[in-house]
Formats: sequence, structure tokens, C-alpha cells
Amino acid sequence: MTLAKRVLVTGGAGFIGSHLCDALLARGHEVLCVDNFYTGSRANLAHLLANPRFELVRHDVTFPLYVEVDQIYNLACPASPIHYQRDPVQTTKTSVHGAINVLGLAKRLGARVLQASTSEVYGDPEVHPQTEDYWGHVNPIGPRSCYDEGKRCAETLFFDYHRQHGLEIKVARIFNTYGPRMHPNDGRVVSNFIVHALRGEPIPIYGNGEQTRSFCYVSDLVSALIALMESPAEVTGPINLGNPREFTIRQLADLVLAHTGSRSAIETRPLPTDDPRQRRPDITLAGTKLGWEPTVPLEEGLDRTIDYFRRLLAEQPSAGG
Repeated sequence: MTLAKRVLVTGGAGFIGSHLCDALLARGHEVLCVDNFYTGSRANLAHLLANPRFELVRHDVTFPLYVEVDQIYNLACPASPIHYQRDPVQTTKTSVHGAINVLGLAKRLGARVLQASTSEVYGDPEVHPQTEDYWGHVNPIGPRSCYDEGKRCAETLFFDYHRQHGLEIKVARIFNTYGPRMHPNDGRVVSNFIVHALRGEPIPIYGNGEQTRSFCYVSDLVSALIALMESPAEVTGPINLGNPREFTIRQLADLVLAHTGSRSAIETRPLPTDDPRQRRPDITLAGTKLGWEPTVPLEEGLDRTIDYFRRLLAEQPSAGG
């Protein structure tokens, strides 16, 4: 039986954060969700507002937060290129100032703190698949750098607080994750393809579509985050969390067309600057340290995600438009 704790989730109104709040409440914890609603949505949490063990606070993590909690999951940061490039200075501040503020809070409370880092710390990788000891191949001054370097700096801060102050830290490097509650207009490849297919609009493929990604369903990712938080103190990470099954972008488009029954055409567009050619996690460490591996195949997860967007678009015909 898990001992009930008071848990802070920053970015808790977002796609992954809201699913994490669900899972923590299901385990008997009290959850304090903090979000500034820049990309998060109250609709993602509507079903939790009546729960007496759930509390929602509007707050920006670039400012200090004074609360009392036992654990902190730091998920606050825009995570899609469309959103994080809209205000790149704020994106960097959210990653860096946000990390400083949650680490300061954790230090004051003696709380364990988990950083939601990203596979983007590897940049356009020259090592494949990516292992945690790979330092990455990142452009520090490109249009994606606000996110890539912001997350890399946040990891630096977490490990410096661990070494300097003995703080109990956990660092998760999250690879492409998808599922219900994704923002319909976030520009991420799964939501983008599904929304275009359901609307009968051309599906945009950037470049030749041969670049690869791996896709982890959100319930698998959340179970990994909780397993990492609950792991022994010496397991700090960074640990790759994702699904190692690799697909080309064109294969994903074909799957979406088949599962939606759409007749949308495929439309090629120029490749964005610094777009990674290949991305697949080596999750050996997650298996040995956490006893975790993903269980939801892409085809099954796509069906669940398509059902979600079908309902969303039926209720809000202009969603994302």
C-alpha cells in the first residue's frame, strides 16, 4: 500500500500533466496542480475539480511558489515547437527560472523532485538509438534552442542541486508521447496528422517523410514517471522514457489514414530548421532500474487518440482552426 503524500504537479493542466494528476489521485495521493494555462487547459481537469484531494492553482513557475508538499513533478514548459517558439525567451525562462524555483522549494521542504526533461536534449543525434550517456548534438543558437538548451540547463541545475545540497532528484528524458488531451493545434505530428485526416484536409509531411520517430502512449509514460519518482534515492537518472519501436513519418501518416478511414492527400513541405532525422530511445536503463517497458502498441493508442479527437471536433468544430 502506497503511503499517501501531498504531491505538486507543475504544468498539471497540460496533456501529460493532467494524466499524471489522474494517476496520482488514483493511488490515494493529494494533488496540488499548478499551471499558468499558457498551453494547458482547464477542460483537461474538469473531471477532477470536485475531488476533495485535488487543488488547482493558477501560477507561473518563473515566480517562486510557497506551498507545503512531499513530492514535486516539474512538467511546466510548452512542449511543442509551435508553442515554445511563439515566445522563445519565456520558454527559456520557464525551463531555467522554473527549475530554480522548484529546486529551491524542494530544498526548503526536503522534498523529492522530478524534472520532465526531453529527448530534445540529444538534438539531431549522431548516435542511434540514443543512450543516456550520449551528450547530444544540439544547435545552441537555432529556433529550437530555447527549448533544447532550456531543458539541458534545467538538467544541469538539478544535478548541481543534488551534488551541492544533497537534494533527492529524478530526471526523466521523455520521448514523443501521444494520446487523448493533446492540444489539437500544437503542431505535434500525431495530433497534426489525426486532426487533418478527420477534417479531410491534406496531411503535411515535412521533407521526404523518411525521418523517424518513436511514439509512447501517455498511460505508459505516466506509469514510468511514477515508477521513477518512487525508485530508490540513488536512481537519479537521467533515464530515457519512451517507446523504442521506430516508425518513419510516412508510415505514421499511412497508419493515421488507415485508422481514420480518411481520404486526405499527403502534402510535402520543406523540412524545418534543425529537425532531427531520427529519434529512438534506448530504454535499457528504464527496464533495469524501474522494471518498466511500454505496453500499448501504436495501433491501439492511435485508435484511442482518434476517438478523442473525433469527439473533440464534433463538440467544437472550430477547435484548432
